Amino acid sequence: MDLRIGGIASGLDTQQIIKDLMQAERTKVDKLEQNKMLLEWKQEMYNDLNKELANFILDSKKEFGLSKTTSTGLYVNSSVSGLDWVRKATVSDSSIASISARADAVEGSYNVHVESLASNANVASNQSLGELGVLKQQFTLNDSDVIKFTIHRIENNQETVSQTFEFSGDDLSNLTIQDIANQINSYRDAVGKDLGVKAVYDASINRFFLQSTTTGESNGFKVTEDTGVENVINFMTGIDGDNSPTNIVGLKLESGIANKGTDAIIDFGGASGIHQSSNQFTINGINFDLKAKGDTTVQVATDIDGVYEKISNFVTKYNELISKFSETLGEKRYRDYLPLTKEQKDSMSEKEIELWEEKAKSGLIKEDKIIAQTLQTIRSGFYDKVEGVTGIFDQLTQIGISTESYFNANGGQLVINESKLKTAIRDNVDGVLDLLFKEPEGDLKSKTESSMTASELKEKRSQSGLIRRLFDNMVVGMKDIVSKAGAGSNADLYRNVNSSIMIDFVTNYGSISILDKDANGLNKRIAQMNDYLIRTEDRYWKQFTAMETALQRMNSQSSWLMQQFGGGE
Repeated sequence: MDLRIGGIASGLDTQQIIKDLMQAERTKVDKLEQNKMLLEWKQEMYNDLNKELANFILDSKKEFGLSKTTSTGLYVNSSVSGLDWVRKATVSDSSIASISARADAVEGSYNVHVESLASNANVASNQSLGELGVLKQQFTLNDSDVIKFTIHRIENNQETVSQTFEFSGDDLSNLTIQDIANQINSYRDAVGKDLGVKAVYDASINRFFLQSTTTGESNGFKVTEDTGVENVINFMTGIDGDNSPTNIVGLKLESGIANKGTDAIIDFGGASGIHQSSNQFTINGINFDLKAKGDTTVQVATDIDGVYEKISNFVTKYNELISKFSETLGEKRYRDYLPLTKEQKDSMSEKEIELWEEKAKSGLIKEDKIIAQTLQTIRSGFYDKVEGVTGIFDQLTQIGISTESYFNANGGQLVINESKLKTAIRDNVDGVLDLLFKEPEGDLKSKTESSMTASELKEKRSQSGLIRRLFDNMVVGMKDIVSKAGAGSNADLYRNVNSSIMIDFVTNYGSISILDKDANGLNKRIAQMNDYLIRTEDRYWKQFTAMETALQRMNSQSSWLMQQFGGGE
């Protein structure tokens, strides 16, 4: 920092004078920085509203069961037919089976007889294998013995994955039967698929177990051992004439012979002898988990209260969202309250700063065109008919949901007629679901919106159920807001909503929003103005220094003259 001292000759407080002069110049920079802060606040407000839209879509889909989260955190869309809150299923004997019903379950009463349960293929040592130790010790092997076997996975009666295991020499003196089990269980092929078997050695009883990981008569495993090779022993396979194991670990396995599980067999309604490869399966939209053999009765009916509650909760959250957007658009603007400068903040308490900035932020996006258009699109989507419905409902009012007039305090919010909605659910729940969740037809279902023409987009909206349409309209608004204000720290959130939000932003805007460009422009002007202030302050100091030098020279001359006059006397 330069140490500048002035006023020696003039007696003026040069430093204060220049500070006051620069303060006037500084107001130009303060104005630019205030404008930049207003931009940053606007971006935060846009991003907060966009985050509200994103969370509303994701939370609503999750609540309805239209999406689920995978183990990797990925959001995956689900089918309406699989919704588990539409039908209510009860079973007379829960010890026979536990059940649930999908949305496409056929209502009615069904007699169920469980003839047998599905099982997996499994074998175990027929006797104790002796105390656990290395292979050579536990199984009394010779140094020249070779253990070599291949396990083949069988799926739908086809061999898929297979792997050969071989142990000899030092392996026999270093590895145990537990090590062999671990190698079998950990094997994966090039695409990560396992052998479909679970090997277990229980040291407490000295028995070895091998079983398939899937059930059913078309699934299992096969073990082969080429005992014709020199020194290869029967380690896992081999049966004598009495059908008794002749192999080292005592498994009832014959080389090359498939070992498969058994199917579950049930009678359901009027259909008998139904085979299922698993104890968990779905028939007529009813999900079964068989527990035991026996007879039971299943009842399936529409869950009127459950469906009503889902729709009612959605409407409540939708109204809260609409209210927040409406309040933001109508916020009062206090134009006399600008962002505070550093000097102003230094003279204020934290509470005073908070109250000031609350007013300074108020109304920054009052009557904003993008937010207003997004809100209008969201609202208007509920008015139009849904084309191509299979039920009797194609408009929201037909199921007892209407909208408040825009002239009311709660304009645009949804209002439920409970009696009418419950009647619609009871009489035609499939029609209600179609009205709310119908998917567009043909190519429009799989085609991305960015690749659609304007007429195709219009057709897709007309064919979409009202809630699906709402989500699509919200995504359009989100894209507009991102192009205006960027994604902030919410990029991953927006990708979960719809990957095209960020793809379009990168493609069309290079990830630089309109407000980002404005902020960059202000940053350049602020940098230029700061350079100007440095030059201006230097100029003032030079001018005052020149004045001080002139005054110093004049004072020196005056002193010399006085000396001369004094000397003449």
